[in-house]
Amino acid sequence: MKILLIGGTGFIGRFLAADLARRGHELAIFHRGATKLDGPHVSITGDRKRLAESRDALRAFGPEIIVDLVLSSGAQARDLVELARGGARHVVALSSMDVYRACGVLHRLEPGPLEPLPLTEESALRTKLQTYPPQQIEGLRQIFGWVDDDYDKIPVEQALLGARELRTTILRLPMVYGPFDPLRRLHPIVRRIDDGRRALLLPEPLAAWRATRGYVENVAAAIALAACSEASAGIYNVGELDARSELEWARLVGAAAGWDGEVVVLPEDATPPHLRLPGNTDQHWIAETSRLRREFGFVEPVARDEAIRRTIAWERATPVTGFVPYAFDYAAEDAALRRG
Repeated sequence: MKILLIGGTGFIGRFLAADLARRGHELAIFHRGATKLDGPHVSITGDRKRLAESRDALRAFGPEIIVDLVLSSGAQARDLVELARGGARHVVALSSMDVYRACGVLHRLEPGPLEPLPLTEESALRTKLQTYPPQQIEGLRQIFGWVDDDYDKIPVEQALLGARELRTTILRLPMVYGPFDPLRRLHPIVRRIDDGRRALLLPEPLAAWRATRGYVENVAAAIALAACSEASAGIYNVGELDARSELEWARLVGAAAGWDGEVVVLPEDATPPHLRLPGNTDQHWIAETSRLRREFGFVEPVARDEAIRRTIAWERATPVTGFVPYAFDYAAEDAALRRG
């Protein structure tokens, strides 16, 4: 099949492109031209924020399937619908589990009780849009250049699902980790281990917090499977079957890194502020991901232990450049350990 990837050179896109190429599909990749991607494909350069300017070039490829990895707003989703009306028969869009009301509860933006778990595709969505303030949007833009001022995945989903003449698949992604992760989710643990820290500190509420994760190659495999399935339509959660706590996760990463130190859990008020997660950590982000597995027979091709090992190897081989949203204050951490 002829498949167009919009934003196909980034974190997830590079693995998705490789997966689809292995399956024998003909690919076109729409990107800004900043990253070179190996493998057979047609390269189309342009700006995702001005998709209409590249519409003729994209339609000339004649895509049967369009996978948009970098949708940011309802306006961008409407541009995608207009592009797809040129002949595509299936649109796949990457959304996020931050659409759920549970996200708003965690960030103390939604009043009322905790959201029931696990989060299914039918769970309640946030009632408050654009949960990220302008300064946070600007921080996100330093990491993800495709983010626009109106970033919110709920209007994205509404615009796509409202175009009833299109077969649309929405994939709600979890916290994704792996090589080329722009958020470098394993960096705080791996750096401390490599800096010789004998203890990793976690505040009690965060240590118990659970959220669904997904390794990037596994997430890409799920996207490829959903994109190429004739039965694919509607909304699917993507992520690992079990959601490990932050304490369990730190121990898994430490063991994979060959570390024999200790993860120390402290009362929140005894933990340095830079290690605390603001928000209501009583609200977990545990997602039910069986629909994707049941309908498409999806099984992760990379086991978790190997996924963590590959991510650690990439972290250790890749210097940090640019902005990362983590702070390191070893003097404060040592003082907290001494106080016990």
